[in-house]
Amino acid sequence: MSTDSRPQSMHARTALLLAALSALPGAGARADTPPAPPVASETMAGHRLKNIIEHQRILFADAAAQGKDLDEADFKDQVEQLTREYESLLRDSPEFAEGYADYGYMLWKVGLRKQAVAILLKANQLNPDIALVKNELGNYLAEDGKPLEALNYFLAAIKIEPAEPLYHYQLGTLLYEARDDFLKSGEWSRAAIDHSMMEAFRTAAELAPDRIEFTYRYAESFADMVDPDWAAALKAWEALEGKAKSDLERQTMRLQEANVLLNMGKNDHAAKVLEGVTEVALQEQKQKLTARLAPGADK
Repeated sequence: MSTDSRPQSMHARTALLLAALSALPGAGARADTPPAPPVASETMAGHRLKNIIEHQRILFADAAAQGKDLDEADFKDQVEQLTREYESLLRDSPEFAEGYADYGYMLWKVGLRKQAVAILLKANQLNPDIALVKNELGNYLAEDGKPLEALNYFLAAIKIEPAEPLYHYQLGTLLYEARDDFLKSGEWSRAAIDHSMMEAFRTAAELAPDRIEFTYRYAESFADMVDPDWAAALKAWEALEGKAKSDLERQTMRLQEANVLLNMGKNDHAAKVLEGVTEVALQEQKQKLTARLAPGADK
């Protein structure tokens, strides 16, 4: 589909219905969960879009709540109606960037990423200052094996909405997962990648200190560096242990603390920390760390 194409055909809508059934939102937010779609201005088109977004929110929330009891035929009918609402809106308002952005976001959410990117590119063409659009296009390019191009979109999203933690998290993830690509480009050194990755995860954690997926990844990122600051890593894990909401979470952080202490050569301290790990689900990981306490064991 070209970037100026109108909304999806019946064939694409049928694919959307099938994808939607296999991609219902889960109960918990993931680290890659996009922020809320952009809020349209209160024009007639904006009013229609808000109604569509509310329809979408209720539809997927209800479907997730029903789980295995979901009436698939009814759900298909409702998703088909939702796509018709988006298509009607964009036929009537073909220059409405926010409408394309939200439609593309919905297509992306249900897994129709190639179709979504065409709609998102149209939104970006109409309004280059929608951060959500930049982020989703960055995701597409990263998944398509074009991390250096994706970088520009993530940086653009951060520039537009610097207080959105997800965009910083996405940047850190890209730098980590595509490290070799950045090194091969000759434009980045390992030290520069490590520093930028760490800063991105740190910023995400600071902006959303109650989001465990961000704070955990920040603490974890110390070990991803070529020259880790283990003392700082230990402080990060201890801080997370203090915020743990369950024994399982708390003891998971202790395993991480023990790992850091072993890397620091503080075996006695690590052994004491491991004594506090009693959860059955963590015993295999505990044993691996305990084995490293033996004299001569690999660190």
